[in-house]
Amino acid sequence: MEQTILVVEDDKLIRELVSIYLTKAGYEVVEAADGEMAKEVFMTHHPCLIILDLMLPKVSGEEFCEWIREQERNEVSIIMLSAKARTEDKIKGLKIGADDYVTKPFDPEELMAHIEAVLRRTGQFCQKITHNGLCIKPRKGEVLLFDEKLNLTKHEFNLLFYFMENPNIVITRKNLLDQLYPYADKIVLDRTIDAHIKKLRSKIEDNPASPTRIKTVRGMGYRFVTD
Repeated sequence: MEQTILVVEDDKLIRELVSIYLTKAGYEVVEAADGEMAKEVFMTHHPCLIILDLMLPKVSGEEFCEWIREQERNEVSIIMLSAKARTEDKIKGLKIGADDYVTKPFDPEELMAHIEAVLRRTGQFCQKITHNGLCIKPRKGEVLLFDEKLNLTKHEFNLLFYFMENPNIVITRKNLLDQLYPYADKIVLDRTIDAHIKKLRSKIEDNPASPTRIKTVRGMGYRFVTD
C-alpha cells in the first residue's frame, strides 16, 4: 500500500526537486501548481501528506490549508514550505492547520527528515490503495469515491479491499468465498458473492448495469479493472 504525497508549489524547479527526492524515497507523488488545481488533485488522489507553498496563484496556501481543515480532514498532514520566515508567519501557519513549517531556501535532505518525522506520527493511518478516484483506507475502515465517503457493509468493504489488492486479474468465486467466509461450510453459495457484488457495484459504479470497475469474466469470476 502506497503513501501519496501532494506537492503544491508554483515554482516548477522547486516542485520537481521535491518530487524527485520523494520518488527516490519510495513515495507516490502528485503535483499541483496552484491552489485551485491542488483541490482537484487532492480529491482524486487522497494524499496523506501535503507539501504546501503559501504564495500560490488562484487559491493561496493559507486558503487551501483552511479548506482542508474545515472539512475535518485532520488525518492529512500538512508541511508548509514558504519564503515567509518571520516568527509570526510560522505561528499563523501552525494555527490554521499546518503540522510543520519549513522555510525557503531549504535543504532537500532536511525537508525529507521533516516529512519522515511527520509520517512517523501519522503515516500508519493514511496507508491506502487508490485507483481512478476510488480510495480505500484499511486502517481507518474508510472508502472514498472522488472525496465522497461511501457507506459499505463489512462484507462489501472486505470484498472491495481484496479486489483492490489484486487489480486486473481474474478472481474466482471460490477465492472470494474463501476470503469473505474462511470458516463457513459449503452451504454458502456462489450467488451470495453475486449478491455482494451487485450491492457493491451500486455504490462504486457510475452505471451498475454496465460496470467499468468490477467486471464479470464469464465462466470464471470477476476482475477489478484499473487499466
